[in-house]
Amino acid sequence: MKKTRILVVEDSLTVRRRLVEVLKADAELEVVGEAEDGKTAIELCQKLRPDVITLDMMLPIMSGLAATEYIMAYCPTPILIVSSSTNRGELFKTYEALAVGAVDVLEKPTGEEDDDHWERTLATAVKVVARIKVITHPRAKFGPRALPARPLSRSGTVDVVSKQRLIAIGASTGGPGAILEILRGLPPAFPLPILLVLHLGEPFANTFAEWLDGQSPMRADYARHGDPLPKVGEGKVVMAPPDRHLVLHEGRLLLTGGAERHSCRPSVDVLFESLAREMGAECAACLLTGMGKDGAEGLLAIRQSGGATFAQDEETSAVFGMPRAAIELGAAERVLPLHQIAPALIGLAGYSESRGRL
Repeated sequence: MKKTRILVVEDSLTVRRRLVEVLKADAELEVVGEAEDGKTAIELCQKLRPDVITLDMMLPIMSGLAATEYIMAYCPTPILIVSSSTNRGELFKTYEALAVGAVDVLEKPTGEEDDDHWERTLATAVKVVARIKVITHPRAKFGPRALPARPLSRSGTVDVVSKQRLIAIGASTGGPGAILEILRGLPPAFPLPILLVLHLGEPFANTFAEWLDGQSPMRADYARHGDPLPKVGEGKVVMAPPDRHLVLHEGRLLLTGGAERHSCRPSVDVLFESLAREMGAECAACLLTGMGKDGAEGLLAIRQSGGATFAQDEETSAVFGMPRAAIELGAAERVLPLHQIAPALIGLAGYSESRGRL
């Protein structure tokens, strides 16, 4: 059986030795190289062509983010971020790396683990990430995409001709980059509120909404229990916080600690099913790249209630698991490549070039 070939990138010798020891203990894995800085990581990636890279974010000479940008532009390779970064600035760099092509993120061992759970998690994550077909991200070649300017004010009213009053988006592995591309494709005055569920484990999920707020032309924040659903014209992104299901009930956003769904909390299915009950045909939902099948049944419930439903296509999905499950259920009214999803949402909101910007 062919082993999965791994390049381990970590500046701490102690941590790097532990990572290598854990990975070598698995008969299906082979560590083919080690690097202690981003520059060496790039050189070894080009020389060894590993199946997967485990990559720390805080590296000397060249940071993990800079290494990710270069690797995804010139020698695309599945990257699993293994990081202990918990402060705001370092977490933002992790989100940036995920947005430019890194596949997933795993917290470093703390040294206080009392069983082999972390070791099993690392080995499993490496195997999963190695199977993902990554694509070239040209950001390192051409520079970061310019952000649309956020308007200082939104005077006047928005004439919405669509029956939809709400957009819901669910995503998992590969989701940060996909979500960011969709939001950057929407006009700053996009009027429909967007409810968002993203599978991103703690502690990495704690400031994602804040990062997204700075990257997107729309305002973004975590949902707060009991808040009313934003009105049409107050277009903003409201995200499920870590470890809480987000549901809509009688016009209010509720956060619950209910049982996990498909091993997920927050769960896309939990949100989508509540929207099918509450909004019916006034809701549109989109299921993006991700592993597993969370969101498929909820997307079907929305379609059956008369809402518009979309799924990301296989070609542009980092992982086609969640969209595939929805398509096989007949839940997706339309299957679209990522770059066509924002225009489809704009169309639902009644925007057209002849009418001018919203």
